[in-house]
Amino acid sequence: MGSRYQRLLAEAGRFLAVGGVATIVALFLFNLLVHGFNTGHHALLDGQPYLGYVIANTVGMVISYSGSRHYAFRDRPPTHADGGRAAYVLINVATMSLPIACLWISRNVFHLDDPLSDNISANMIGLLLGLGARFYLFRTFVFRRPIHLNDLYAPDDVVLSWHHTAEGPDPDSGPIGGLNEPSTDPSRSGRVPPSAP
Repeated sequence: MGSRYQRLLAEAGRFLAVGGVATIVALFLFNLLVHGFNTGHHALLDGQPYLGYVIANTVGMVISYSGSRHYAFRDRPPTHADGGRAAYVLINVATMSLPIACLWISRNVFHLDDPLSDNISANMIGLLLGLGARFYLFRTFVFRRPIHLNDLYAPDDVVLSWHHTAEGPDPDSGPIGGLNEPSTDPSRSGRVPPSAP
């Protein structure tokens, strides 16, 4: 398996671990706020599941940002001056609409408002949809893989050099003036960028 896929699997695993902790916290808070865990008392936000979901997942979002920034995407520095916080919040708010839409459909289309239905619609189906969207968007817009100078140069086995004669480049030195031949110029250290077509 290539290093790119190993890196992707490692990031996905760390992202799922961070998301798992944030989800447990949000799940606990959502059920406490909306359903009261059947303690015999009315829940604080009984009848307001959307507000309860937003509050619970905002707390989860803070946990998720910290874990994503310092653990899941630790090898990817944020590309924004604010450490990626604004983009992170924007992506979380946008993808929070997926579980809320699932919760709305469950309650208003299917008329299911019991704790099990709320948790299946918002915290299972909606969570999976939002999780996939967030992983892609965070990797793409918040925590981009840094570009190393070596990535911009030709692979190790391809070194471009020009063999000069008194008349200019030697046309017999290779298909592109010495392609695949090691450089003999002592002023060059390492690889050289490919020439423009």
